[in-house]
Amino acid sequence: MSQQPGTSGLVFNEPLLWDKSREGRCAVSLPKPDVERAVLDKSLTADAPELPQLSELDVVRHYTRLSQWNFGVDSGMYPLGSCTMKYNPKTNEVQAARQGFAGAHPFAGEEFSQGALEMMYNLEQYLVRITGFDAATLQPAAGAHGEFAGILMIHAYHAKNGKQRSKIIVPDTAHGTNPASASLCGYKSVNIKSGKDGILEPEAVAAVMDEDTAGIMVTNPNTLGFFESNIKEIAEIVHSKGGLVYGDGANMNAIMGIVKPGQIGIDVLHFNLHKTFSTPHGGGGPGSGPVAVVKALEPFLPIPRVVKELDSYRFETNCPDTIGRLHTFYGHVGVMIRAYSYILSMGGKGLKDASTLAVLNANYIKESLKGTLNLPYDSPCMHECVFNDELQKENHITTMDMAKRLLDYGFHPPTVYFPLVVEGAFMVEPTETESKEDIDQFIDAVKSIAKEAVEEPEQLKTAPHLSKVTRMDEVTAARKPCLKG
Repeated sequence: MSQQPGTSGLVFNEPLLWDKSREGRCAVSLPKPDVERAVLDKSLTADAPELPQLSELDVVRHYTRLSQWNFGVDSGMYPLGSCTMKYNPKTNEVQAARQGFAGAHPFAGEEFSQGALEMMYNLEQYLVRITGFDAATLQPAAGAHGEFAGILMIHAYHAKNGKQRSKIIVPDTAHGTNPASASLCGYKSVNIKSGKDGILEPEAVAAVMDEDTAGIMVTNPNTLGFFESNIKEIAEIVHSKGGLVYGDGANMNAIMGIVKPGQIGIDVLHFNLHKTFSTPHGGGGPGSGPVAVVKALEPFLPIPRVVKELDSYRFETNCPDTIGRLHTFYGHVGVMIRAYSYILSMGGKGLKDASTLAVLNANYIKESLKGTLNLPYDSPCMHECVFNDELQKENHITTMDMAKRLLDYGFHPPTVYFPLVVEGAFMVEPTETESKEDIDQFIDAVKSIAKEAVEEPEQLKTAPHLSKVTRMDEVTAARKPCLKG
């Protein structure tokens, strides 16, 4: 049965806190003071903000109702391409909340932190084993931070070898943070275009790779959802000129147990634990972006390093070539625990199955919506597929119009207008956690919207109609933001 507009969710009307305020209400009972009450000088309180006065019930209901306006992966399908917004098993939350971890203090010292150190050491070993590298660090706090760490190590490697280089090759199908990471490390980005099939061509890399180029940053699978099948040949071209290959592993969820990046020419790779390994994602963090490296880059890993000696664990800081400390203490431990729990729960076969199902689901959507939406690159995809609005243009309907209308059908919109190599991009990533029934509902919704684009285009141009906030004037919103709420 196809999803119909307005058949999901609860709607509460909820005013601003200032509108709910009533003189004299208070949500807390303060203890009786043990000092005499003093009257403040009125000049000191003249500019005091007029904060709302609310009861406990006012506060609880306000934030509960606001939470029910939100849409999250626990509410329904969240098909944001290149973001991997998949369901997170709740057992991971249980493990992260265990008192031995949650109550641990970073100043407790190594002898009182053996459990946490063992978990971190084992997680690094699992990530190394999954990807075929020689060593890893869990320090980086997010994917972009992992990129920064990886490029810093490439920079340190060239400095150690006596000749620093000035450029990094960045393809048009790379993640958008790649050029920024290169720039932060002092490199100029050399942009190259992907080929007609949406993947890198060795000839394009060979044309710009020289002995002043530190290396290349390759997102694999790339942002079009394709596996860079020429990666080994590209790595050989870069290595032949003394360069290194950085792998953006944010899309590892498509190739776990199938491809080991460390064995196909990649020298350094970052992961997104908050994408591939089922930890919370979105809302600004926390995230985790571990980095794995080949033997040649191991001396440059950030400190401290977690090492095992007999049956105990400790931090090692005596690493002369290290790029230094990247993070307070050792990263976001709660995120690490969730990823560790996920890996232990899934096992090697489970991780491989997750990847194969993610690929299957994306290809099912691609084939089902081919003809309904335009498919710029009609090839088997990996974890995500990219359409655009070419077929809707004759009715003056854009990707944004379709994305807004999806809200009325109870779905979070997919990623729009990215990657930039596809004009009007409509990028869908179903992940492995969505059932066929849910995916079929999404497909039916998109087909219904495409039909509306022909028969009732105004429905799309003014959508969404059923959400708490309807379509805004985005230019005015950016120039005159309303920050009161």
